[in-house]
Amino acid sequence: MPDLLANLNAEQLAAVTLPDEPALILAGAGSGKTRVLTTRIAWLIQNGHVSPAGILAVTFTNKAAKEMQTRLSAMLPVNTRAMWIGTFHGLCNRMLRAHFRDAGLPQTFAILDSQDQLSALKRLLKAHNVDDEKYPAKNLQYFINNAKEQGLRPADVEANDDFNKRFVDLYAAYDEQCQREGVVDFAELLLRCYELLRYNDAIRQHYQHRFRHILVDEFQDTNVLQYQWLKLLAGFGTQHPAAVFAVGDDDQSIYAFRGANVGNMRDFEHEFRVRRLIKLEQNYRSHGHILDSANHLISHNARRLGKNLRTDAGHGEPVRVFQADSDGREAAWLLDEIRDQVAQGASRSEIAILYRSNAQSRVIEHALFSAGIPYRVYGGLRFFERAEIKHALAYLQLLENPRNDAAFGRVVNFPTRGIGARSLETLQDAARQYNCSLFEAVAYVPGKAGSTLGAFVRLIEQMRADTRRMTLPETVEHVTNTSGLVTHYQGEKEGQDRIENLQELVTAAQAFVVEEGYGLDALAAVLPAEPAGTRALAAGDQVQQVLDPEALPVVMTPLVAFLTHASLEAGDNQAQAGQDAVQMMTVHAAKGLEFDVVFITGLEEGLFPHENSMMDPDGLEEERRLMYVAITRARKRLYLSFAQSRVLHGQMRYHVRSRFFEELPDAALKWLTPPAAGPGSQPRRQNEGGWGRDWFKKPEDVPFTGSKPTGGMDRGNNYANAQREAGSGFRIGQGVFHNKFGEGVITALEGSGADARANINFKRHGAKWLALAVAKLDPID
Repeated sequence: MPDLLANLNAEQLAAVTLPDEPALILAGAGSGKTRVLTTRIAWLIQNGHVSPAGILAVTFTNKAAKEMQTRLSAMLPVNTRAMWIGTFHGLCNRMLRAHFRDAGLPQTFAILDSQDQLSALKRLLKAHNVDDEKYPAKNLQYFINNAKEQGLRPADVEANDDFNKRFVDLYAAYDEQCQREGVVDFAELLLRCYELLRYNDAIRQHYQHRFRHILVDEFQDTNVLQYQWLKLLAGFGTQHPAAVFAVGDDDQSIYAFRGANVGNMRDFEHEFRVRRLIKLEQNYRSHGHILDSANHLISHNARRLGKNLRTDAGHGEPVRVFQADSDGREAAWLLDEIRDQVAQGASRSEIAILYRSNAQSRVIEHALFSAGIPYRVYGGLRFFERAEIKHALAYLQLLENPRNDAAFGRVVNFPTRGIGARSLETLQDAARQYNCSLFEAVAYVPGKAGSTLGAFVRLIEQMRADTRRMTLPETVEHVTNTSGLVTHYQGEKEGQDRIENLQELVTAAQAFVVEEGYGLDALAAVLPAEPAGTRALAAGDQVQQVLDPEALPVVMTPLVAFLTHASLEAGDNQAQAGQDAVQMMTVHAAKGLEFDVVFITGLEEGLFPHENSMMDPDGLEEERRLMYVAITRARKRLYLSFAQSRVLHGQMRYHVRSRFFEELPDAALKWLTPPAAGPGSQPRRQNEGGWGRDWFKKPEDVPFTGSKPTGGMDRGNNYANAQREAGSGFRIGQGVFHNKFGEGVITALEGSGADARANINFKRHGAKWLALAVAKLDPID
């Protein structure tokens, strides 16, 4: 038998050798949590406290469960398969299989994954003649799963209006459908197992007697029902409850949107009367400056159990902070730093770029793609491969070429418009019979199917007409809204992220027009003016011919060029399996990972912390925990960056730096950039680690309107305003007309040449920043 306790630090040793009673272990990032869990199990078995069959260990991922089993197999000469080690869903499935009759299930019950559940709900809505636009299947899925995670059956759900009452009725009908078909969804696994233990005394007592030691990993991520299930299994309230060994970190609780309840840790400590709370604060991952930054930041959260990470590895390198004047400059700086790190011998796979929102990845992806640097999007898809983006691109492809059958098939019934498989088969038969495209074959489909398909064709034709004189960004925005994509995703539980991606597609179009020279004037210069009388092209225009093909380059409309660009970026530069590549991911996806070099980008108010959390103390604390997780991913070098301006949703926005900078220790930071002239700038000074922070105003000192700060560089700068007016051909206070937004008045001008922008207060659409090189503005006297 190996010496299990060798090389454990004092805190780890205390946790592993605790007596047989409930205990709470606060395990900080990089503190050896998995080692403590597995060593605790091995120590209990080796010293005769429990047999392998008396152990139940709960993890949150199958990967973590397999890692635990592998480590235990190396530590103990016993068969670890006898132990119950797995996820909540895996263990509940095992219990329900053993007691299927008592659970009211067939022995061969099937499990529905998320997509299968959604399909079942769509069948249910159709069978009950329910309007799926008023009661979308996605919304119903969220409603049912949320109720189950709270431990509520239909009879237990309070319906405070007719809409929710209808959802409760559908929940009951769905339960009946699943029971009839002998299937369970993921949420049902846990709820059905909880009910099995709650209402069957014999089974509950059997498992309470068997599992005298229950170990729970990532306890901060448990939801309400998971905690209730654990309490039943542990015999909470009985004379001799099981020894629950709960390991977690309340500072890393970042899944509230999935139902995780960080309060479970405090409730556990109180309800189980925990006498042993041990803090694992020795960090084996990061250097001192990184940990100091994490400790200072998280100390601003009020509702925490409290701990401070420390290390014996020394202070290491300071945390580097970079201010960019735009998101494009931020991406360019990232490339320079990555190249420098690789040149110094760093592996690209040990370099991670983190961002708060998926939509932020596009600008960085484009920079990496253009530079030929291999990258991998961890835990997600690259921007142009995401489903909502592919849907939008399919609509745009139909504007340019309605005969594109692949694009037609992708979106003809998305969002759903009552076009079923039988209607599509009829359409395909007509296309074969008349040797034409699906779009053209709609005219030959009779009856209700033809009418429904015809409505889709009219939608495409109307969008083609609407966008004929629009710029490319305007076309993209019009299509994402008119097609119903934005409305569809507004009804999804996590649809906001998809909507942000669609809005970022507008930004991508805006950037493409500027970068590739697809402004209207540029196109007019390329095409012959006589004798064809060619005019400047809008995004939806078709180029029929070029008079002298040998003398002129091949000309594409901006829309075709943009679609080609999207296809090329989607098809190239994604790292192959095993290739050394830069890692890109959201902060949520980064939890549990670690890298030598970490970049945390977009640290601006409204982005990180996210604007949805700004007015909610609990939401702001979760954002701070998310930042804490991001910081503690870094081993050796950490970069923090933000941009003064960022193109969002096709418009230039001006931001102030994140409030999190005020919560980091000065001694740990090295500012890489002297302050550029910009909103909220102040006189600067230089400090030991680089440029100091005095030159910034605090976020609350700069009025934030969602577009441009009202203070700063434009205040009293009459000469600069005069120069901008002269260069742009427009003046502040001038009336203008835009073919989409209507009449407005110019309230501010910025930049020059291709970078010139105007802030226009439109009568019906409010204030918007528009690029003068792209937006077609007509002056109004």
